[in-house]
Amino acid sequence: MVPSQHFDKPGKSPFMDMQLVPKYADEGGSEAPGVRIDPATAQTLGLRTVVVRRGELASSLTATGTIDFNQRDVAIVQTRAGGFVQRVYARAPGDIIGAGAPLADLLVPEWGGAQAEFLAVRRAGNAALTQAARQRLMLLGMPAGTIASVERTGRPHNVITISTPTGGVIKTLDVRAGMTMTAGQTLAEVNGLGTVWLNAAVPEAIAGPLKPGQTVQATLAAFPGETISGRVAAILPETQADSRTLTVRIELPNRGGRLRPGMFATVSFGGATQPALLVPSEALIRTGKRTLVMLALDKGRYRPAEVQTGRESGDDTEILAGLNEGEKIVASGQFLIDSEASLSGLQARPIGGTTPAAAAKPAATAALYETVGKIEQITANTVTLSHEPVPAIGWPAMTMTFQLPDPKIARGLKTGDRVRFGFDQPPAGPTVRRMAKVAGQ
Repeated sequence: MVPSQHFDKPGKSPFMDMQLVPKYADEGGSEAPGVRIDPATAQTLGLRTVVVRRGELASSLTATGTIDFNQRDVAIVQTRAGGFVQRVYARAPGDIIGAGAPLADLLVPEWGGAQAEFLAVRRAGNAALTQAARQRLMLLGMPAGTIASVERTGRPHNVITISTPTGGVIKTLDVRAGMTMTAGQTLAEVNGLGTVWLNAAVPEAIAGPLKPGQTVQATLAAFPGETISGRVAAILPETQADSRTLTVRIELPNRGGRLRPGMFATVSFGGATQPALLVPSEALIRTGKRTLVMLALDKGRYRPAEVQTGRESGDDTEILAGLNEGEKIVASGQFLIDSEASLSGLQARPIGGTTPAAAAKPAATAALYETVGKIEQITANTVTLSHEPVPAIGWPAMTMTFQLPDPKIARGLKTGDRVRFGFDQPPAGPTVRRMAKVAGQ
């Protein structure tokens, strides 16, 4: 209750009806700092420890989005010549129509004189003049089918039915009976429904691995239990300032026209697995300013350690710095130990720090910093890498040369390969301890 108050003999606490807990001299000294917990107490608290392991972490993330029209599948219906609308076909915005559906009948007066002239020249039998007259009809915007009908029947046809070139939904319709139309005037806009876009909002902090062409899986609230496969069509270049998200445009097939703009969907972005140092996500203590784990030391001692976390998939989280493979951490009950450590004033092991036991191990098992880079050059004992930032030690992205103590580390790798590597910083300079080609490269 009052951590600063100490007593020189056993007895009851003056602050509560409990016996004082003894503090022994051998709890300090040369041993590694930590909170000591009796094994029987640890069992009562349900403490469970796990070993920090190296494994494969699937590159996956989930986002939400909404269905929208495919703006690449749009048809604009316009008139080729000026005239008067004689008839409309009871269409309205929002109607779903097929390809070739009629929209309106248009009377084009100037076609009548041109067609009569064409028929007169044709009866004269002059092939050159007939071809010139036919060309004039085409230049007036007359469809080939109408010209063929005039030749076949020998009578002028100055009424044309304007139809849609593709099927889909009518987004706009600007034609009414009795209207006067000019050449090039828009009658309707039709959006196809064969495919739709799913615009997913992905936080900028985790959008780095995404790329166009990547396969995704989408589930919609309207069709529970059903998964629809699609692909990333584009990653829009602008970030939403209010939500700090990127818009990822996904193209989905729309069989039967079931997917309708405005529907809500959840998107799962899958990817290749990559090697990583893993701990259970439940073992992490997130304080808001830093992330801690509780190390399980020998002789029943426990100590907090600060870590740098990376990706998360399923129940596992990647550790970028702060832990070594093989160390033990507390996966259940760690919050109780962290409270005791805070009351005792115990400082967490900083990133890059090592316990005395770890310091006695070979350099190959020292704390490693991990990142991803591209091999620029390999020699017998060095490797030059263009690597991404290393936040654990404040390094920006740059190109530098690392020591390569064992040629076997680079076996099977070549210039241009993209690799994930771990390194430390002995007196000889930054040294690569492990290196593996990034899957899918």
